[in-house]
Amino acid sequence: MINIALVDDHKLFVSALKSLIEKQLSNYHILFDAGNGEEMIRKLSPKCKPDIILLDLNMPVKNGFETSEWLAQNYPEIRVIILSTTEDRESVLKLIKTGIRGYLLKNAEIEDFKLALEEVYFGGLYYPQFVMKHLVHNFKNPPDQENHRHKLNDRELAFLKLSASELTYKEIADQLCVSARTVDGYRDHLFEKLNIKSRTGLAIYAIKNKICFL
Repeated sequence: MINIALVDDHKLFVSALKSLIEKQLSNYHILFDAGNGEEMIRKLSPKCKPDIILLDLNMPVKNGFETSEWLAQNYPEIRVIILSTTEDRESVLKLIKTGIRGYLLKNAEIEDFKLALEEVYFGGLYYPQFVMKHLVHNFKNPPDQENHRHKLNDRELAFLKLSASELTYKEIADQLCVSARTVDGYRDHLFEKLNIKSRTGLAIYAIKNKICFL
């Protein structure tokens, strides 16, 4: 059974989504729902931890951006899928940098919703076409920033390139002929060195700086 938490302040939408999941997705279970990020934080604990959080953007008290950043810092293992009505490029790119694994518009088809849950639960990413267009545009027209590539050594570059692949960290360790603990060290060092908070952020950095390619 795959546990899901719903974080959204629109009660009718939450009720409809609960009904959809209960009736059509028998292998998913609603662990809890919350009306904003603060309420989610109060309900979340190591003993009450969902596999996936479906997160709204525009909420009172603690919105989706703030909640996503908090989750990346405190529960990075929880997979986050954004449910929103906005296609705004800046908002989408800001969220991806926090490490979200999926993005869905609230008017998405049921089949797209099912696919997003499956892809994200099994370690993948789910971004609709408009999100991919934003990413491509951002890669082709990156904001002015300091280029860190010349500061990375060969080992860091090799790890960064593999991080943008579908390999697990254990498989990356095998590829580099080092221990899993050493790979964890590479990752944490690059997080600090590049001011990045997630593996998704490392992949975006690698593609943007042509360390690897789409």
